[in-house]
Amino acid sequence: MSLNTIERAQGLRVRSQQDLAAGLFMILLAVVALFLASDLPMGSLRQIGPGMLPKAFAVICAGLGALLALSSLRYNGEKLSGWSWRGVIFVLGGAVVFGLTIRGFDLGPIKVPQLGLVVSGPLVVLISGLAADDRKIKELVIFALVMTTFCALLFKYALGLPIPLAPWLLGI
Repeated sequence: MSLNTIERAQGLRVRSQQDLAAGLFMILLAVVALFLASDLPMGSLRQIGPGMLPKAFAVICAGLGALLALSSLRYNGEKLSGWSWRGVIFVLGGAVVFGLTIRGFDLGPIKVPQLGLVVSGPLVVLISGLAADDRKIKELVIFALVMTTFCALLFKYALGLPIPLAPWLLGI
């Protein structure tokens, strides 16, 4: 009996639990994105509406998730294993801190002033960088400064977006 006959006899079975879980997660993420963007008008290709990009990305994400889930039935892979919560906490925490500090916020007695990109940029890089096991603080600080400078030049000056740089210091 050849190997092909044995594999055909086993039928459809999951050979890569991680690929199946990742594919199903991508499909779920796409469904949530489509639901959240359902109120946005699509527009047309001549006049693109605000819902065109999120809906297109959601469809692409769902398609790639379906391909990944289907490939889990054909190709051998790893079993589903846990992941480190450290990465999730620090990366999401960095994004939340960036969002709260770039424009400032008031939450009852807690008032955080508008810090701008000069402070929020390095904060997000430093906090997110703590997720890595092999981090070096000196390299992380240099990367934070370079990325903040690049983002300020790109978004504020090249693209002309109304992102505050340092309103508490320079008023810009």
